[in-house]
Amino acid sequence: MPDTHDLSSAMLPVTRVADPADLPFVTDPGERRGDMLYRRFGRTDEMISAIGLGGFHVGKSALTDDEAVHLIHESIDRGINFVDNCWDYNKGRSELRVGVALDQGGYRDKVFLMSKMDGRTKKEAANQIDASLQRMRTDCIDLIQHHEILRYDDPDRIFAEEGAMEAFVEAKQAGKLRYIGFTGHKDPRIHLQMLAVAAERGFHFDAVQMPLNIMDAHFRSFAHLVLPYLVEHGIAVLGMKSFGDGVLLKSNAPIDPLEYLHYSLNLPTSVVITGIENRRDLDQAFKAVRTFQPMDKVRVSELLARSRPYALEGKYELFKTSATFDGTAKNAEWLGDDVDAVNLLAPVME
Repeated sequence: MPDTHDLSSAMLPVTRVADPADLPFVTDPGERRGDMLYRRFGRTDEMISAIGLGGFHVGKSALTDDEAVHLIHESIDRGINFVDNCWDYNKGRSELRVGVALDQGGYRDKVFLMSKMDGRTKKEAANQIDASLQRMRTDCIDLIQHHEILRYDDPDRIFAEEGAMEAFVEAKQAGKLRYIGFTGHKDPRIHLQMLAVAAERGFHFDAVQMPLNIMDAHFRSFAHLVLPYLVEHGIAVLGMKSFGDGVLLKSNAPIDPLEYLHYSLNLPTSVVITGIENRRDLDQAFKAVRTFQPMDKVRVSELLARSRPYALEGKYELFKTSATFDGTAKNAEWLGDDVDAVNLLAPVME
């Protein structure tokens, strides 16, 4: 296994590890307040809920606007203070609904608000930040992240002159955001590349979001390759895709939904972001937190042994092995010069 603390490992091939249970675990579940646990946001003094409200799901068309606002309010009232979102979720409907919910009854002051931007150029990223601020009816978003770092050239685009990072830094200086992070779901080596490029430029991310689930430990593992570096450098770990948008639950692996959430909570995550579309999902998330106790390596080994036959080829982690979740791949204009490149190549391809 490559040295997970050496970013040169970013270019090494990786699919499986010798011992999937050889992972960093939490020893302290967090600060319990009522039915929720709260954990520190990286190296800051911010305390955020161990479960975060996924922005994509509250914007789905199966919910009416009123139902979505009620669900957001109920989530916050019960103790969730981390609210996830993205500029492109449901063509802006997710941010609009969150904006309506937070604009009522002082709810904006009760949450740590996050959103993600797809733009790779300074201009595109700046426009998206301003659009998100307007939609969510706020003058500052607590955490803004570069979304879908899926390609090895994404870090170079973002940190280039007139790249998206310039827009993020200027937005922070203007008070439009407080913290900066990045997300991705394709390959841990690309995360390591992003961290390496940032380190070369003396930039320190506040947060990194990535898939952390029971099957991840066996295939292109973010938990093995990226997580130790984040913990060592005080970067907040935002876990996502505990259920893989429900696909992992369709694998027939002999694992209970609560066990999926317990596994993610057992990693040194600041927050586990999960999709909540109804009261049942919300109750399940709170039950997972209420019943969570740190698990030792023996318990985790047993859990991972049950997932192993379903995980080895990444069949159910479609966000790693297919383009199903790759929104930026379908919108080249967000990436900058890809549009020009396609136009230049068009005569060759005909």
